[in-house]
Amino acid sequence: MALSLFIHFSTPSRCFPIQTCTRCCQYSTGRSVRILDTPVLLKNTLTFNRSGGHGGKQQYVRLKSSQKRCFSSECDEVAHQHEHGDVRVRFAPSPTGIPPDESPRGGGQYGPYLQSQRLSLYSQAADSLVQTGKAYHCFCSQQRLELLKREALRSGQTPRYDNRCRHLRPDQLGEKLDQKVPHVIRFRLESGGEPFNDLVFGWNRHEVAQVEGDPVVLKADGFPTYHLANVVDDHLMKVSHVLRGSEWLISTSKHLLLYRALGWKPPVFGHLPLLLNRDGSKLSKRQGDIYIQSFQRSGALPEALLDITTHCGSGFNSNRVGRKMEELIAEFNPSKITTHSALLDLDRLPEFNKIHLQQRIDDAAQRDWLVRDLQVRIQEVYGTQVQDQDVLQPDYITRVLHLRKGHISSVSDLVSSEYSYLWVRPSFSDQQMTALSSETQHIATLVIRLMEGLKGGEELTVDQLSVELKTLAKKTSNTKYRDVMKIIRLALSGLQQGPSVAEMMVSLGPSEITHRFNRVLQQLSRQH
Repeated sequence: MALSLFIHFSTPSRCFPIQTCTRCCQYSTGRSVRILDTPVLLKNTLTFNRSGGHGGKQQYVRLKSSQKRCFSSECDEVAHQHEHGDVRVRFAPSPTGIPPDESPRGGGQYGPYLQSQRLSLYSQAADSLVQTGKAYHCFCSQQRLELLKREALRSGQTPRYDNRCRHLRPDQLGEKLDQKVPHVIRFRLESGGEPFNDLVFGWNRHEVAQVEGDPVVLKADGFPTYHLANVVDDHLMKVSHVLRGSEWLISTSKHLLLYRALGWKPPVFGHLPLLLNRDGSKLSKRQGDIYIQSFQRSGALPEALLDITTHCGSGFNSNRVGRKMEELIAEFNPSKITTHSALLDLDRLPEFNKIHLQQRIDDAAQRDWLVRDLQVRIQEVYGTQVQDQDVLQPDYITRVLHLRKGHISSVSDLVSSEYSYLWVRPSFSDQQMTALSSETQHIATLVIRLMEGLKGGEELTVDQLSVELKTLAKKTSNTKYRDVMKIIRLALSGLQQGPSVAEMMVSLGPSEITHRFNRVLQQLSRQH
């Protein structure tokens, strides 16, 4: 029987399962079954890393499974004679929010996990390539490389290195090395790259030597390029499967050449469609508002981001808003993965976030997290303006969350000016009050009496107060119900619109309502 294991990653923001079977050593994405050359074992770890840039990190995360299984969705059609081995899966770049099993902080048996601490490993691999004639030292200056680029663009050609330094004579090479001329190490591209079967795109082969110059694998500062780093790290960290964005598909033949040159067995590759902006441009981390911290500041929930990204992509028979992780796992169909990029409509994020926010409010553990988050936001936005610290109490904030559930898209909405009355006592002018009715003082007194009658410990409800307010309005001589509500709303919030008056009163509670209407009486008495 097949079991779906769910792999979630951020760029491209997609979810990808590998079907597993307890009897065979095959894996499948729903389109084809491929027998592994070596035995596999689904350990309880899923690994991923991020390479590139100084200090790049390697991180790992655990799958929620401890059973030994191998990959297949069509296990009954194949032989089952393979032994089991380890399966470790990398997908890059590393997502935020997933607790890693192996990391710079947590350590692990395949460390170090900082790229800056692995330079000797990359240098050893590069030296090995040079010693076997698979790579060479390149002394071309940046000025020469820029000139080559300009000439190519001027003639309408794709810029590429002309491989000049691969033809240096031994004496020329020795002289430059003796003089310590700055240099990089380039990999010698050769024709005849083998085709590979991608998990998503199927069979692929790119003759990179015909369209590219020899690529740099080790820079002058001793740091590797992605081409070398991902190969070295994946090999030494025993990664068996690599999942990454489809923009790397064309480079895979190059990486396979590197594996062959180093005498290493390559992992299985799966290149997944990218997420694009609504205008079709590439979703990039260079967009300031695409960082996780930006979403976090706006109050976006992780599960809402996951939901919207899976909703706009492929891999599901149907889409609906509000799916939880367990539902996404159950509903995912690998045969539905397409090679087409997906357009991410972030304008719909509030819609997704509202639904997942409701789910969190209804869950006690998740709600506690929301309360703590909102406490921080209130203090950041209002600070010393908060006149009563009771508004920071969990019970008060929980009541507010329940009352506004279904009306707000994120907790950040609750610290906007529209809801400032919940945390800060409002101000209003005498003219605003008296313009609504000549019975303002009488109405204020009626509200105070109503609150005193409801202080018996019973919890206020919106329905109950709605009835009580209609009865209260009938006790005025010449003020319409509508104007009575305007007066109460102004005294409670300083606003002319917002939630129902009854909901405002339930949120604030009898003591605070009484306090605010006593202020109304004091303010109006000074006028006379």
